[in-house]
Amino acid sequence: MTVQEAAVSMDYDVKDIGLAAKGKLRIEYAAREMPVLRLIRERFEREKPLQGVTLAACLHVTTETANLAITLKAGGAKVGLCASNPLSTQDDAAAALVVEYGIPTFAIKGEDNDTYYKHINSALDLAPNMTMDDGADTVAVIHSTRTELLDKIIGGTEETTTGVIRLRSMERDGALKYPIIAVNDADTKHFFDNRYGTGQSTIDGIVRATNVLLAGRVFVIAGYGWCGRGLAMRASGMGSRVVVTEINPLRAIEAAMDGYDVMPMADAARIGDIFCTVTGDINVIRKEHFEVMKDGAIVSNSGHFNVEIDIAALEAMATSHRSVRDFAEEYALPDGRRIYLLGEGRLINLAAAEGHPPSVMDMSFANQALCAEYMWQHASDLERKVYSVPTHIDQGIAALKLKSMGVSIDTLTEEQVKYLSSWEQGT
Repeated sequence: MTVQEAAVSMDYDVKDIGLAAKGKLRIEYAAREMPVLRLIRERFEREKPLQGVTLAACLHVTTETANLAITLKAGGAKVGLCASNPLSTQDDAAAALVVEYGIPTFAIKGEDNDTYYKHINSALDLAPNMTMDDGADTVAVIHSTRTELLDKIIGGTEETTTGVIRLRSMERDGALKYPIIAVNDADTKHFFDNRYGTGQSTIDGIVRATNVLLAGRVFVIAGYGWCGRGLAMRASGMGSRVVVTEINPLRAIEAAMDGYDVMPMADAARIGDIFCTVTGDINVIRKEHFEVMKDGAIVSNSGHFNVEIDIAALEAMATSHRSVRDFAEEYALPDGRRIYLLGEGRLINLAAAEGHPPSVMDMSFANQALCAEYMWQHASDLERKVYSVPTHIDQGIAALKLKSMGVSIDTLTEEQVKYLSSWEQGT
C-alpha cells in the first residue's frame, strides 16, 4: 500500500487535500535550508531510535514543522500533528503531510476555537506516550480533560517561552504529571530562533499585512527579551526609530545601551506609529493606550497567545470596524481616529507571513528531534519537572550548524585545557 493509498483511510482534518502536491514542493524546498535536521533524519532512518513512540505534536503546521514530523517518523515514531495556533497553519503543508508522508494532521488555517481544541483532542486520540508542544496547550488539555492518558505518557518537550512559563508554573504548584524538556531554553534555540527568526519574520508579517514603509516611523516594541532584541535590530535596520517598553530594569538598561529609546507604554503610546508586543503577558496594550494613540496607529503582536493586546477594550471603544486588507482590521473611534489591528492580535509572523526561515528552524527542530530521542531513552530517570536541554545536545547542534555553514573554529591546546582546569597557575 502506498502512502497516498494509506492516507485515504487515515484520520485527518485539513482544508483541501488537493493542495498536497504544492505542499510537498514547498516542504522539499524548506528541507534544503535545514541541513542539521537532514543529518539527524539520515541517522534516525538507520537506527530507528524512536521505535515504539507515539507522539502527539501541537506545533505551528508549516513546511519547517513538516520536516520535523518527517524526521520523527523516520526515527520510528507514530506522529499525530495538530496546530498550536489557529492562524499559523499552511494548508498545503498540512495536506502534504497526510497524502505524501502518511502523517495524521489536524489543522486548518483560520479554524475557530472549538475546532482548534477538537484538533488537539484528535491528535490525543492516538493515545500518545510522548507530547511535543509549542505553547503547552496539549499538556494543559491532558492535565484537565484527558487525564486518562497520563498513565501512559512518559514525557514531552516544549518549544516556546510562553509554554515554558506555563509548565514551570505547573511544576511549582505540583500539578505537572510528567517530565518536560524545555527546548526553548537551548542556546541554539532562543539565541537564534527567537532573535533572528522572530526579528525577521515579524517584520515580514507586518509589512505583508500593511505594505507600510518602516523608514522614518516610530516602532514601539513591548518587551526586550530575545524576540524583542531581534525585532528591534531589524526595525532599526529598516530605518525606524525604535522605542522599547520594559518592566525589567536590566533589559531596559540593555535596550538603552543598544541605542534605543526606553519609556513606559503610556508615553510610547502617544508617539508610536507601529506597535508590536513580544512579552508573553496579558493586556500589555490596553484601553488607556488606545485612547492616546495617533490616528492610523498599527498594533500587532508576536507573542504566542493573542492576549497581549486588549482587543475587547478596543472593540468596546470603536464605533465600527472593518477589514481593510488581509489580516488588517480598521477600528474607528468616536473622535475620528482609526487604529489598525493586525492578524486578530495573534502571532503576526505566522498569521500574515510564513514564520521563521527554515535555516533558523533547522536548529530549533534539531533540538526537538534529539530531545524526543533523549526523553525516550531517559524518561525513567527523570522526575516530574521541567528540564533544560542537555548541554551535549545543544553543543552538538551548534557544531553541526557551523559545519553546514562552512565555518571552522579553534580548539583548545593541551596547555590551555590544563590552564583552565587548574588553580595553581596565577599571574
